[in-house]
Amino acid sequence: QVQLAESGGGLVQPGGSLRLSCVASGSSFSAYHMGWYRQAPGKQRELVAAITTHTTPAVDGTNYADSVKGRFTISRDNGKNTAYLQMDSLKPEDTAVYYCAADRSLLALVSTGPSSWGQGTQVTVSS
Repeated sequence: QVQLAESGGGLVQPGGSLRLSCVASGSSFSAYHMGWYRQAPGKQRELVAAITTHTTPAVDGTNYADSVKGRFTISRDNGKNTAYLQMDSLKPEDTAVYYCAADRSLLALVSTGPSSWGQGTQVTVSS
């Protein structure tokens, strides 16, 4: 399994931006599909964005929840063993703990449950 560590959370005003980072260690990062989940108080954990192992200009390899499409961008740098979540035009309803996740199976990542999780980073959107 791969070990994951998130960073970049914090307090931001509505309309602001944050970039979350997820550094992976312990295994071959490029073999893992990566995702970002979030969990707000009293709500179930939900998948925000996912990215496949490799992307090209012809094959984007990303997918987003409807609630964040056009505002969030997931990316990865296999050379740095790092996945990112750029969050723009943040709204109060984006407030949650954000978790990085990884799995060699895309189905497991997005549906049945990833094998690796980070510890989570708090994002609070408030004026």
